[in-house]
Amino acid sequence: RLMPELPKFDDEDLKSYGDEEEELALSPPAALMSILATQELLLENILECIPVGEFAVIQPLSDEFCLVLGYLLTWKLTLAFFKAASSQLRVLYSQYLRRTKSLNKLLYHLFRLMPENPVFSGPASEVPNKDTKTFFTEDLNLDVK
Repeated sequence: RLMPELPKFDDEDLKSYGDEEEELALSPPAALMSILATQELLLENILECIPVGEFAVIQPLSDEFCLVLGYLLTWKLTLAFFKAASSQLRVLYSQYLRRTKSLNKLLYHLFRLMPENPVFSGPASEVPNKDTKTFFTEDLNLDVK
């Protein structure tokens, strides 16, 4: 609920960024970026031996699973923050992510975490005469219990 409210504080300071000649960048909330940087390092250590094109098998409820879930939820917060920002702020934030290579790292991690066969194994997938359900066609419940 808080993430969509944060960009308006940067909107007030946006006018002071227009006078410089170099390419400008503005960091999304520092606490969020600090957590993201730490999680990127941890994920790089977990996935370092898996090349892009192959996929990592992460056991549910393991330490690795919790780290991956935390990383993906942090990106979900970051994207909610971006969605609420004005187009001028999005440009500045994206420049920051480009400089830190965070988007490159996200894609690199996603392509190693994505399952080879994304079939959804929920109770609805056992119904005969239905199209095969995948993680891309079904809504997932991400509520933390």
